[in-house]
Order: sequence, then C-alpha cells, then structure tokens
Amino acid sequence: MRRRSALMLGAASMALAAGAAWPAAAKAQPAYPAKPVRIVVPFAAGGVGDLTARAVASALAERLGQPVVIDNRPGAGGVVAADTIARAEPDGHTLFLMSNGTAVSAGLFKTLPYDTVADFAPISTLGVFDIAVLVPADSPHRTLSQLLAHARAQPGSVNIGSINMGSSQHLAAELFKSSAGIDALVVPFNGTPALITALRGRQVDVGVEILGPALPQVRAGALRVLAVTGERRSDMLPDVPTAVEQGVKGFVATSWNALAAPARTPRAVVDRLQREIAAAVASPAVQQQLRALNVVPRTSTPEETSALLKADIGRWRAVIERAGIPLQ
Repeated sequence: MRRRSALMLGAASMALAAGAAWPAAAKAQPAYPAKPVRIVVPFAAGGVGDLTARAVASALAERLGQPVVIDNRPGAGGVVAADTIARAEPDGHTLFLMSNGTAVSAGLFKTLPYDTVADFAPISTLGVFDIAVLVPADSPHRTLSQLLAHARAQPGSVNIGSINMGSSQHLAAELFKSSAGIDALVVPFNGTPALITALRGRQVDVGVEILGPALPQVRAGALRVLAVTGERRSDMLPDVPTAVEQGVKGFVATSWNALAAPARTPRAVVDRLQREIAAAVASPAVQQQLRALNVVPRTSTPEETSALLKADIGRWRAVIERAGIPLQ
C-alpha cells in the first residue's frame, strides 16, 4: 500500500514538474518572424509586379519588425520562382509573389514540378490590374456593341491584338472571342509597345491589354477604351462600363498579384501575415505608390485568395484548350 502511494506521489510530482516546464518551453519558441522575410518575385526588377512587391515589402517590414527582402527570379513563366517556394521551409520566412500568371502556368505547361493548389498557402492579394478592350482613337467603333455588331455582320474581318502567346492578355483576347461569339483572329505581338504601335497604325482593329501601360495613350487621345474586363468598373476610368455590363456574359478577366507561403505554413503565421499585409496595403504611402503604378490596391482573406487562384486555373485552362494553344 505504501509502495502504491509512493508511486502515485511520484507520478504527481512528475506531472507537476512537466506542467511547470511547459510554459518555459513555450516561451523558448521564437516569436514570428525570427529573421528577415524573403519575397521571391517571378519577374525582373523594375516591372510593375516587382515594384508592387517592393512597395508592400517596405511597409510590411515596419510592421513585422524584420527586414523584408526581394529575391527576383524571372523566367520560365514563373515556374522557377514557384518551385523555390514549394520547396521552402514552411515557417513564413519565405513568401511568393503569386499572380494570375501562376494560374495560367497550371494550364499552359504539360507538367510542373509542384502542385499549384496543394503546394502553396495563399495569404492575400495586393492589387489588381484592369484589362481593357482598346481601339484607335479614330476607330469607327465608338462602343463595344458597335464593334461586335460589325464582327458578327462580317465574320473574320476583325483582328484582335494582344501581347505574347500564352500571356494573360492573349488568353483574355481568346476569352473575348469565345464569350462574344465572334469569328476573329487574335494576333499576338512581342510586348506592349509593339501592340500599341499596331493599334495606332490600324494594323489591328482592337487590342486587349492591361490598362495601366496603355493609359498614357488613352489620356493623350491616341486610344479609346471600349470596356474593362473586371467584375467591377476600373477606379481609373469609372465612366467606362465593364464588358459584362455591355452584354458580353462570361468575359471577366483581371491580372492580380498576391502573396503566398509554402503549404503547411502554420495557420497562425498565415493569419498574422494577412493582417499585416492588409494594414500595409491600406497605408497612405503604399496606396499612393500602387496607384502611381496604375495598380488598384486590394487585399483579401486567405480563403478568398485561394478561391481566386482556383477559379483562374479553371478559367484559363478552359480558354487554352478551347483556343488550341500548344502546351509547353
């Protein structure tokens, strides 16, 4: 009996000791972030995506109390940068500047070294880039309805300019064709300057391009915007209706940037990052910097960001298949 009591007392003492040690062990765990945070950017330095990341990184560093550094890894449709994140330690110290290009790559490449949905933990969007349907200033088509009426009356007579094959703008042009139900030829050009030159020279009838780079030409009176392709009107041109408002059902396409972490990053870390990103993007300094880039600042919850990624993967995969674009 005495031996049993002694064993029980011993076990109780061990439990008390373990309970006393637990707070000390918990306190020993380093608080997040414990070191500088790195954002891997799949674009070259100086582009809109890179400058967006840098604007947010500066404000985010102040809120996190740690440096936030940009690691540019352009090329291969963002695959190299994405693979870096998929293999990174899931501790919140390595993040990825995700974009709609990430969703495009999921449908454009035969194989990828990662799973676009399973291997990332989306955190929040940073901003969106409106895509616009543009015509030369002297185009006879004053509205989207007039353009579509002409295209339907004369099948095959309309050429739609975009940039590089497989780009978001190229796929948006293909989506425009199918959503509007018109027989038109999509002509990809090597970059925005070439597309704008072709539009101004009437080599193509209409262009589908991100609004920001074309906005100076619009404000100078060289180009006109017939529609924007987001779910809502552009903050930069609030008087221009969306394509859906003008009867082109299903023609919704936007470019966006977001931050994501490796999958299996603790939810508490993801939630902390989301709160700090939202506060950083809401700051007047970041708002001013993003709007100067013609980026509409916009944040989201992890669930909303994940839903956006999944929806875009499905949308662009369908466009790629319907247009017969060869897989890379």
